[in-house]
Amino acid sequence: MTTLLMAMAGGLGAGTRWSLDAWLRPRVSSTLPWSTHLINISGSLLLGLVVGLGADDTWHTVLGTGFLGGYTTFSTASVESVHLALDGRYRAATVNAVGMLVLSVAAASLGYAIGRTW
Repeated sequence: MTTLLMAMAGGLGAGTRWSLDAWLRPRVSSTLPWSTHLINISGSLLLGLVVGLGADDTWHTVLGTGFLGGYTTFSTASVESVHLALDGRYRAATVNAVGMLVLSVAAASLGYAIGRTW
């Protein structure tokens, strides 16, 4: 049953990511793919929260691995950094890759800290 719930949650997470990206991308004009940043940073914050709250294994699997695994998209962020570099925009590629990692880890830490205080 957990596997089925995880798979369904993963589909919902991916659909949520796609919808949010489709809504944000035309509204944000920038060199950097801010919609991907927002999705990955918010997903990291939420996963930190799930872990910090001490969710049991089933909830951790369904929400963390399923929904948030489908929602976040670090592979897209990596490819976007490669595209920036291939376009000769090395500074933007570096800022994109390093910035995503630093902000996502900070968000996960914040989510974890919030979860531990509840």
